[in-house]
Amino acid sequence: MRTPYDASVEHVADLDQTERDARAATASTLLAPLAERGVVGVATTFVDNSGVARVKAVPLSRLPHLAAWGAGSSVSFDRFRFDDWIAGDGAGREAVGDLRVMPDVGRVVPLGGTSGWAWAPADRYQQDGTPHDQCGRLLLASLLGTLATQGITVKAAVELEWVVSHDVGDDSDDDFRPAARGPAYGMARLVDASDYAADLLAALADSGVVVEQFHPEYAPGQLELSVAAEDPVSAADTSVLVRSVIAAVGVRHGLRTSFSPKVAVPGVGNGGHVHLSLWRDGTNLMSGGPDARLGLTADGEAFAAGVLQHLPALMAVGAPGVTSYLRHVPSHWAGTYACWGLENREAAVRMVTGSPGATSSVANVEVKCFDLHANPYLVLAGLIGAGLSGLAAGASLPDPVDVDPAVLSSDELQSRGIKRLPQSLREAVDAFATDAVVQYALGAALSASVVALRESELELFDGQSDETVAAVTRWQR
Repeated sequence: MRTPYDASVEHVADLDQTERDARAATASTLLAPLAERGVVGVATTFVDNSGVARVKAVPLSRLPHLAAWGAGSSVSFDRFRFDDWIAGDGAGREAVGDLRVMPDVGRVVPLGGTSGWAWAPADRYQQDGTPHDQCGRLLLASLLGTLATQGITVKAAVELEWVVSHDVGDDSDDDFRPAARGPAYGMARLVDASDYAADLLAALADSGVVVEQFHPEYAPGQLELSVAAEDPVSAADTSVLVRSVIAAVGVRHGLRTSFSPKVAVPGVGNGGHVHLSLWRDGTNLMSGGPDARLGLTADGEAFAAGVLQHLPALMAVGAPGVTSYLRHVPSHWAGTYACWGLENREAAVRMVTGSPGATSSVANVEVKCFDLHANPYLVLAGLIGAGLSGLAAGASLPDPVDVDPAVLSSDELQSRGIKRLPQSLREAVDAFATDAVVQYALGAALSASVVALRESELELFDGQSDETVAAVTRWQR
């Protein structure tokens, strides 16, 4: 196995008194502007290994103290399942120990759709100020530091798909009533949800989110928006923020929000597509000119090849639940085959070049097989780790696929080396367990938690119908 980078958080500094004082000073400058906007409390979130955003909150006046010293948090969150069951290892250590949840004061923004709240993403540190080895945000930052030693930076964005449902006023998990009706991608559906959509766009702008596109999607009540590309840590932060704003605006309109990969059976599910482009010295490595392979430079191709090679294992991170595989139906634009192609929406990795004249700035690869029940920091960390392995090996991509792979015969698929991605969480966990590169990227402790949580969910849903699985996870977020 090639290990061209250190999977630890070596590029993340320990906290010392100088850093704590600087954090508190920065936070103090935010108090007056936030108060002027009516903020009275600050929520700071980290995302656990099941993809759930967990929160600590303080009154606005306590923000400087929070910035310097953080808030206490149990180590047990590393093993929290989506339904709050703790998937322990049997040794009884989950209740012992404490971490510090440290907000990124450079990212504090008003939380659109709410009254009186601001939000910031958080990192998790040990009590002594050393980075926590299962903090996905710190891990992602460290892997980006490794890429930076090669002169490479990354731009990323996560597309968000969700469904809005009328809230019937009880806790029924099996009552889904789409709140936006009309044809897929139709203007009728946008008109149906126009007040909600207008408030949502305003709330996102109030939170500093740059929305590039918004439209009705395929399934009943389904909507989608795309945001501007940022560095991967910021892109993951934005994904968490946008989901929170969407949910908050829904509450104000009496709507329930579902990001589930399978809201109803049958039906098209919600995805969480990831867009990535690599840059060096201001040049997009996904845009190599007319003689390059579908526009990719050698480094761009090697990175994409690493991602494609390790996608089966990455499914345990990016498609983390039993429900995820109810979405993975061929010919449903879910990227169910491990292949790539130019503007091929059925390929797991889609090459996007953009229009002539804009290619050098917009060219990117889109990973289509993930969903929004995933932890976005772990997803991007896994993709960066896989891409780093491709760069180290000088990997090359197989031939691109220019049709829906589902129309090819089994003989054609075999001759072209095109395989289905895992069709169940069981298959994804097995692929993860045998992929040394992906496990190395995440680190031993985090990898062990991923496996324990996925095994726990498999046990939870063993023998349950698809309808039951979809109902139980419908409102998970």
